[in-house]
Amino acid sequence: MMQLRCPWCGERAASEFHCGGTTGITRPPLACDDSTWSRYLFFRTNPKGGHGERWRHTFGCGMWFNVWRDTVTHEVKAVYGITEPPPPQGAP
Repeated sequence: MMQLRCPWCGERAASEFHCGGTTGITRPPLACDDSTWSRYLFFRTNPKGGHGERWRHTFGCGMWFNVWRDTVTHEVKAVYGITEPPPPQGAP
C-alpha cells in the first residue's frame, strides 16, 4: 500500500488522502476565451517520472500539501507546503 507523510500527522496510508491534481497550475483570468478555458480544464500533462501533486489529508487533519512523486514507481520523493516552491527536479 502506498504511504504518504502528512507534514502535520506523519506517515499514513494513502487511503486517508485525496489527490487534488497537479500542483503549480495557474488559473486563467475570468475574461479569457473558451479555447484558453478548455485548455486549462481538459489538457494536462501526464508525465512519466517526477510529478508535483496537491494532496489533502481528508480523513485526518484536513490540511492540504504538495507531494513530488514518481508516477512510475509511486515513490514519494518530497513533501512540501502549499506555498513552498517545488524541490529541484530529481531531488530526494
